[in-house]
Amino acid sequence: MPLNYIEFDFKISPLQPASEILIAELGYAGFESFVENEDGVTAYIQVEELDEEQLAGIHILHSGEFDISYTSKEVEQVNWNEAWEKNFSPIVVDDNCSVRAPFHEKPATEFDIVIEPKMSFGTGHHATTHMMLQFILKEDWEGKSVLDMGCGTGVLAILAEMRGATQIDAIDIDNWCFLNTEENVERNNCKNISVYEGAAELLEGKYYDSIIANINRNILLEDIRIYSKCLSTGGKLFLSGFYTEDIKLIEAECNKHGLSLEAELNRDNWAAVSFLKN
Repeated sequence: MPLNYIEFDFKISPLQPASEILIAELGYAGFESFVENEDGVTAYIQVEELDEEQLAGIHILHSGEFDISYTSKEVEQVNWNEAWEKNFSPIVVDDNCSVRAPFHEKPATEFDIVIEPKMSFGTGHHATTHMMLQFILKEDWEGKSVLDMGCGTGVLAILAEMRGATQIDAIDIDNWCFLNTEENVERNNCKNISVYEGAAELLEGKYYDSIIANINRNILLEDIRIYSKCLSTGGKLFLSGFYTEDIKLIEAECNKHGLSLEAELNRDNWAAVSFLKN
């Protein structure tokens, strides 16, 4: 007998970081799968798993910072691949890196990353992930040790290995992201990536040539001092997950810890920056 689902169509403004927060909260409430789109998120939960009281307790739905509305309807067994095929199109970054799902055809790019995003973040569609992929494509990673902090799907760690990094730690505080990264690492036949579940406390006594952190402004501001301690002299810190107007704030905090701004990318009012450890 097919399982029936409730499909929730959430309209969100502004889209980020609200959609990421909403997906995380819905995941804890029992929602199984999510499809991100241009104006929000479509989320699915089995009919018998829906708890109206728990849904009413989703904090971000009551936040004054975002305008979030939703409609819902019952649907029969969901074909997740079909849903992703409708909403998750492959992307190509700087003409030589593709990010696609397993059901997409293989494109003619030098670096071909296959991910199944599930409930994790980092398909390359969001501006921050796209810019971080651009940074990785521009840099020399041959033989380097790398940290991908807040790894989401693991897409950045995977590209770093494809570009020559030989020792990579991928860390995320979210259990689903941890599991999803492990799956995607295996899917792309990566051999040099170790995946961990946790936060900055895992970095004690660790040292890296390069650190990638695509998280959000507040967490970055809190953890930049830790990243600097873990970064080798002459190493680079790549940050994203914040708006262009936040660059000065991020730069000021980095300067306190011996990090100087080297490069900056902007896309759809989002920013990505790289810093050099003096």
